[in-house]
Amino acid sequence: MGNDVLHSDASLQTIDKNYSFCCVYPAINITAKLKQCAQDFVVDEHVSVEFSGEGEHCWVYIKKTGCNTDWLAQQIAKFCKIKKMAVAYAGLKDRHAVTSQWFSVQLPGKPMPDWSKFETSFATYVSANSASSDIQGSESIQVLKSVRHNKKLQRGALKNNTFKITLRDLSDTSDEAFTRLTERCDVIAKKGVPNYFGKQRFGRHGNNLDQAVKLFGRTRYKVAKHKRSMYLSAARSWMFNHILSERIKANTWNTHLPGDVFMLEGKSACFKDEAGEQDLLAQRLAANEIHPTAILWGEGDAMVALQAAELESQVIDSFPTYRDGLVAARLQAMRRACRVVPGELTYCRQSDDFVVSFSLPAGSYATMVLAEIFSDLC
Repeated sequence: MGNDVLHSDASLQTIDKNYSFCCVYPAINITAKLKQCAQDFVVDEHVSVEFSGEGEHCWVYIKKTGCNTDWLAQQIAKFCKIKKMAVAYAGLKDRHAVTSQWFSVQLPGKPMPDWSKFETSFATYVSANSASSDIQGSESIQVLKSVRHNKKLQRGALKNNTFKITLRDLSDTSDEAFTRLTERCDVIAKKGVPNYFGKQRFGRHGNNLDQAVKLFGRTRYKVAKHKRSMYLSAARSWMFNHILSERIKANTWNTHLPGDVFMLEGKSACFKDEAGEQDLLAQRLAANEIHPTAILWGEGDAMVALQAAELESQVIDSFPTYRDGLVAARLQAMRRACRVVPGELTYCRQSDDFVVSFSLPAGSYATMVLAEIFSDLC
């Protein structure tokens, strides 16, 4: 890995945003185009909630096309005549896609909104403002269900996301090419992929990384709370990706490294490497019951030791501004699995297109699965 920190001074630091993170599987030399239209990327969000059927929060499940999550939350707030902060969602969803996700709206003492009227007013608003820079005219919504609950929707409170993705304009549409694609999908379904953060985490042209540098280097640099959180997350996600890339180079992204910390499949709980349990750990890793982790940097116990700690320290120390800035920001250290195994992975050929469907836990990126299937996506 090259030295990405060119200057220790935050005001001068430059990050190599074109750094190429390592893939796991050898390229099969087939390229494809992603998101030729919104319907090519379909995402459904799932939550694990037993709804009370009563309470001051109105939860609404909306299918949206062509609009981003935060903007839709603003439209919900306007319709309900409440402040934006009273509308909550679990995570951001892509604008250039068809996505179904939950919102909760805090309306104490008020009846459930007439969501059919919201659909109508939304369509009217889009039509009237289609010339606006924020409106493309293709935005649409459909309210799928609504229910009352006694708690608001928390950020990250998802069971998983399911994806149906259509890849078009493949560079090779021979039968042999589709055989290679299906074989690669079968391998991924069994062995998983690196759990990288996707490039959208870092903003357009890596802008969130630039803003993180400004945030760390200028004590008077004031930003909104949600933007500050976004910039801090980008900084430590970038370091996580570098750690994971180094583990891939060392062929330890899905195996045991002395001093490791492991995460249970489908859980956030972690446990430390214990001497004398190497055979059992190897068996559990091979069965995808547990995964090695890498640090999401911050203050507090990193948990790792020995070789795992040495690898992480080498990468973290190559980003002194991020390292020191995240601690100064009082961000708490966390662990993230180095591997993610897509659930219920299926695929099919549709004429000359390739369609793949799978589920991922919250925080994992479908584009990182696709990156291990296709040599290039655009």
